[in-house]
Amino acid sequence: MDFVTDVLQSNRKFRVLNIIDDSDRVAVAQKAAHSIPASRLIRFMEEIIWEKGKPNNIRCDNGPEFISHEFQEWCEGNGIKILYTQPGRPTQNSYIERFNGSYRRAVLDAYIFRTLDDVREVTEKWMDYYNNERPHDALNNLAPMEYRLARTG
Repeated sequence: MDFVTDVLQSNRKFRVLNIIDDSDRVAVAQKAAHSIPASRLIRFMEEIIWEKGKPNNIRCDNGPEFISHEFQEWCEGNGIKILYTQPGRPTQNSYIERFNGSYRRAVLDAYIFRTLDDVREVTEKWMDYYNNERPHDALNNLAPMEYRLARTG
């Protein structure tokens, strides 16, 4: 999981939390907000767990939200292991970094957004395309959901 940052047409900053499953590259969730402190990150994670189920572990960098005592305590209390990458080593989380680049090129760099709702709408459509239609070389040219279904039957 990782964040990307951009600005609305008004120059107001926003962030998007991107979460993918490393095993099959499925985009699990994308959440956009003007700021995402640890408390909001935890709320987002609770929503995601309720909708999609609980992960065994989370791979992330050492951003302030991820290393906060509040987030660490929440993960520990929910039986989720945090796998931190080493500082300055984005290749240790290469799947999400690649995903972030694809998302930035296809969505953030391609549109000028007026509101967060606009960001969310385009992001949701792109996430559906990414998961269900966009082939991946690493997945035998299948889309992530096709690959997941082929693996699990």
